[in-house]
Amino acid sequence: LIFSGRAVGRALPLKMSEDEINAAGYEGEKGYHGTPSGIDNTAATFGGVLRFCRTDGAPIFEKKKLREPIRIVYASTGITASTTTVVGDVRAKKEADEAWFAGLLTKYEALLKRGESALDAGDVNALGKCLDENHALCQELTVSCPELDALVDAARSAGAIGAKMSGTGRGGLMIALTPSAAVQDKVKEALSKLAPQVWTTFLA
Repeated sequence: LIFSGRAVGRALPLKMSEDEINAAGYEGEKGYHGTPSGIDNTAATFGGVLRFCRTDGAPIFEKKKLREPIRIVYASTGITASTTTVVGDVRAKKEADEAWFAGLLTKYEALLKRGESALDAGDVNALGKCLDENHALCQELTVSCPELDALVDAARSAGAIGAKMSGTGRGGLMIALTPSAAVQDKVKEALSKLAPQVWTTFLA
């Protein structure tokens, strides 16, 4: 959507700011996902590593500076889940047990603070532990699935220092954090035996 917005702007031609391109992408996300967070279009527009906070108005985001590049491996389950359905299911669970959801949210907020501190300090081992804890919370929220869990377990067994599902869940992608190029290759090899698509890249 972001690339389409940029292309249309250049073809007309129409001068659009990055904020306007981001806003246009968000409207497109609404058409597909129903109630998107806004993180996907924001990350696609501005790139890099972002600290993102959804609000009732415009989202708040901060671009993070990393001390060193972080090597990661992505793998796909090959399953496409409906964001609208998953979000609706989570909302129903929240409404059915507000206390349970509040407790889970408290854990998420504490984990976010520790994860950001680890990121700012360049402590990839601590960051990896945060990924593992986050995946456990996603399992408790019922947005993981056996296929995602299998990929996460395989990545950890191959040497990843942290792994978790990414995105909507119940399919889609997982991400693994690796401490070196050699481990990154090993994790990619392990995941390639289970996943239809695997990618290696780095965050900087």
